[in-house]
Amino acid sequence: MNYWLMKSEPNAFGIDDLEQLPNQTEHWDGVRNYQARNMLRDELKIGDQVFFYHSNCKPPGIVGIMQVVREGYPDFTACNPQSKYFDAKSDPQHPRWFMVDIRLLRKFKRLITLEELKQHPQLAGMKLLQRGNRLSITPVAEEHWGVILGLVS
Repeated sequence: MNYWLMKSEPNAFGIDDLEQLPNQTEHWDGVRNYQARNMLRDELKIGDQVFFYHSNCKPPGIVGIMQVVREGYPDFTACNPQSKYFDAKSDPQHPRWFMVDIRLLRKFKRLITLEELKQHPQLAGMKLLQRGNRLSITPVAEEHWGVILGLVS
C-alpha cells in the first residue's frame, strides 16, 4: 500500500461533501496537471490511503483519510462541454485526463493545519512542505504518514 495527499478546495468539494455521498464514495475528477494525471493514471492503486487536504482556504490543512477504491480511468468530465473541467482538446478515444474513485475512511475531529505540520522537524522532507510544490496530488512517505496520524490520535 502507498500513501498520498490529495488537495481540494472545501468550497468546491470538501470532506463534508464526501461524507454526505452514498457509500461516502466519489470520483476524484478535474485534475488538469500532467504530473498529477500520471500519478492518477499509473500509481494510485486500490487500497492506497490518502490524506484529504483542504486547500485555498484559511487555514489550509488535513481533514481526514480516504482510500482508493477504483484505479485510474478516463476523466469523463473532460469531454463534457457542460462541465467546468471540460477540455476541448480531450478525445474519448485517447484520453488526456484520468481520475480515481475514493471512499472516506475517517474524518478527523480537528484540522491539522499546514502551520502545525511545518512545526514538526520529522516532516521536513514531506512534499507538501517543500517550497514551490503546488501539485494537487503528492505521495506521502510511510514515516510521514505515521507522524501525522500521531497528531490526531
